[in-house]
Amino acid sequence: MALDLSGVRRAVEKLLDDELQIWRITKSTGSGTLNEVTGTLTQNSDEHLLAWSGLGAVVRQGPLASVPPLSGAIASLPATTTYQALIPLSAPSAMPDDMLFVSRSMRDAALTGRKFRIAEVAIGTFSAVRVILLEPLQ
Repeated sequence: MALDLSGVRRAVEKLLDDELQIWRITKSTGSGTLNEVTGTLTQNSDEHLLAWSGLGAVVRQGPLASVPPLSGAIASLPATTTYQALIPLSAPSAMPDDMLFVSRSMRDAALTGRKFRIAEVAIGTFSAVRVILLEPLQ
C-alpha cells in the first residue's frame, strides 16, 4: 500500500508565500559590439523567457559567514551562496544559470525585487518541495 502524501503537500504549499519567477536565457547575443570609430563597447542583452511563475519561498541557507577581524572589528557577512529557494514539485524543473526573481516576499521585505542566479538544482527534494541553491545577483 503506497503512502498518500497529497495532504502533506497541500499543507506545505500553503506555507510558500513568496511570489517567484524563474527566467531562462533563450538566446545569448554575445558580450557586446565594439564601435571602432568611438572605441565604445555596447553591451548586447540576452533574451529571457519566463519559465515559471508561482508561490515559493526564499530562505537563508544557514548562518552568516564569519569574516576575519580587520583592525579589531569583527563582522559577519553573507557567504557567496547564502540562499535557497523552496518551490513546489508541480513547478517545472529549473536549470543552472536560470534567474530567479522575487516579485514579492511576505517574510522579508528586503528580498522583494532581488534577483538570484540558480547555482544548483539537485540539492534536495522532499515530499512537497524542491530545494534550489541560489547566488545573489544584486
